[in-house]
Amino acid sequence: MPGKVPPDELLSHVFDRTGTTDETVLQGPAIGEDAAAIDPPDGTLVVSSDPISLAASQIGHLGVHIACNDVAVSGADPRWLTVVVLLPDESDLEVISADLDRAAREVGATVVGGHSEYVDALERPIVSLTAMGVTDAFVPTGGAAPGDRVVLTKAAGIEGTAILASDFGADLEVATDVRDRAEEFLTEVSVLEDARVLREYASAMHDPTEGGVAAGLYELARASDVRLEIDRDAVPIREATRLLCDAAGVDPLRIFGSGAVLATVPESDVDAALDGLEATGHEAAAIGTVREGDAVLELGDETIRDPVEDDLYPLWADADAEA
Repeated sequence: MPGKVPPDELLSHVFDRTGTTDETVLQGPAIGEDAAAIDPPDGTLVVSSDPISLAASQIGHLGVHIACNDVAVSGADPRWLTVVVLLPDESDLEVISADLDRAAREVGATVVGGHSEYVDALERPIVSLTAMGVTDAFVPTGGAAPGDRVVLTKAAGIEGTAILASDFGADLEVATDVRDRAEEFLTEVSVLEDARVLREYASAMHDPTEGGVAAGLYELARASDVRLEIDRDAVPIREATRLLCDAAGVDPLRIFGSGAVLATVPESDVDAALDGLEATGHEAAAIGTVREGDAVLELGDETIRDPVEDDLYPLWADADAEA
């Protein structure tokens, strides 16, 4: 039946699955309550929202981490979440609520409210999350200054590699062990630890998602109104990513990039930032330099002046056409 999830189901599957306990939450999810109440500490409130539509077994995990990543790269620790869950039927609520609870605990956040509803027209669940946190030092995407160095943590195409393996791997000429290893990349989509190190040094940070590292760099250039000179060969790309991208005919710098942080760091601080990341077990590389000039991305021999589209969308379209 379409409509709100009944109170008994909320009591069974939702209200006791709210991540961590937070003393600042004056009112959390409960029957009949229309809003959450939070008594936040002093500082700047950072808020970010993201929708996601995936299989029930993945949507809670990815939804929480992707929403929280945007708060993390703004210099805050994600602390509170609201969650809107739209479901095609009753079968997915148990899986999604448990996954949301587990992921919220992983990032140290509390689900303070939201909405759950059954929608007959849906073929798969849709989850929209709003993440919030407080910081004393907000880090924008648009803070890059000429002379800064550009740093990338982990590698390009982490999330996209996992998608290639899970959605298209059976049709690609790639070894089974490579696909299995690539699917595990989904466990690395959080950037909280990377961002905690970099926020002490960064003039700007950004979370590359749709369109990958190339799109993230272009967006950073536009937000900061600077020219980015990037050494394409310096961008870290994992072996599994290269193999899957070669087999699929896509660019590893143009597939979903969640799991990495792009940051600009003053030249005087870049070594300390890289050492700090290495000391906490995080791979990272300096991949380019910020220059004065029009908002443009120079990626190796390529000059990018327009938004970057993700290379995975045509693959999905082709798959739907063949179905």
